[in-house]
Amino acid sequence: MKKLLNTLYATTEGASLRKDGENLVAEVDGAERGRVPLHMLGAVVVFGGIFISPPLIGALARAGITLVLLDRHGRFEARVEGPVSGNVLLRRAQYRASELPDEIVRSIVSAKIANQRTVLQRTLRDHGEEMAEDRRAAVEAMIGRLEQILRRVTFMNEGAEVMRGAEGEAAYGYFAVFNDMIRSPDPEIRFAGRSRRPPLDPVNALLSFLYTLLTHDCRSAAESVGLDPAVGFLHRDRPGRPSLALDLMEELRPVLADRLALSLVNRRQLGSSDFEKRDGGAVSLSESGRKVVLTAWQDRKREERRHSFLDEMAPLGLVPYVQAQLLARHLRGDLDAYPPWFWK
Repeated sequence: MKKLLNTLYATTEGASLRKDGENLVAEVDGAERGRVPLHMLGAVVVFGGIFISPPLIGALARAGITLVLLDRHGRFEARVEGPVSGNVLLRRAQYRASELPDEIVRSIVSAKIANQRTVLQRTLRDHGEEMAEDRRAAVEAMIGRLEQILRRVTFMNEGAEVMRGAEGEAAYGYFAVFNDMIRSPDPEIRFAGRSRRPPLDPVNALLSFLYTLLTHDCRSAAESVGLDPAVGFLHRDRPGRPSLALDLMEELRPVLADRLALSLVNRRQLGSSDFEKRDGGAVSLSESGRKVVLTAWQDRKREERRHSFLDEMAPLGLVPYVQAQLLARHLRGDLDAYPPWFWK
């Protein structure tokens, strides 16, 4: 549980974080609002204009506690950490595998498409009777299309480039029916297609925020086992991009992020009033909206699911760490293939 509950999120604009002895202290308008022992923290995530004292930054670095800086919209800005530790032999194996990534890419893409299909199937099972006939038919057709793409990726001897194309095709189709899964009566809570940098509607803003949180957890997971988060398999190397973290995220985001986003809007925990529109059309969560999402995010990570490969129950928040460990075991030669995570 240490990996699940040890991230502190600071979201209040104008707040300050400082060190007091071996504690992190959060203050707003000079009044103490929270105090957490440093030994209980694994990461601190800060949104927007929040002051962080230099002694606290130094203490976090020395203790191996990662400090992540996001802007007020949840976009990544910087990551502050102490000396990087890692297994050099494992990283060399990772670099070699990244040159011939076909089988690892196959595992990641297969799991992502299967989990997208399961999200659609669960929607039909739980709410299909409430859907208009044409909407239900569209979702059913996409489930069939994802099944075809999954079979092609799983059983045909295709290289990484072709599988990347299949992943893109599946994502395009999945998001084409994403709006059919939204049941909120709020007319502004609608999804007309994926938009990023910046998000142009509340649903895209919510998805981008959740993907940022999941990427942070996946990067921490990769680093925790000694992997290089910048060198991936599905995602190509690019300066400043945590490609491996994005790889680990792909198979998890239909369940941890997409389904949570749908739950928040369909249960009316979030509405259009929880979002702000900026100059240029960018949409972001308000401060109150972020707090709702962060609470739901931590609650979701406590939920347990059976890991199909390990055949054991595990909290969803630990799944990125389990997957990073399984990937490391594969790269070391202990496992013949990387076993991805399937939502059952």
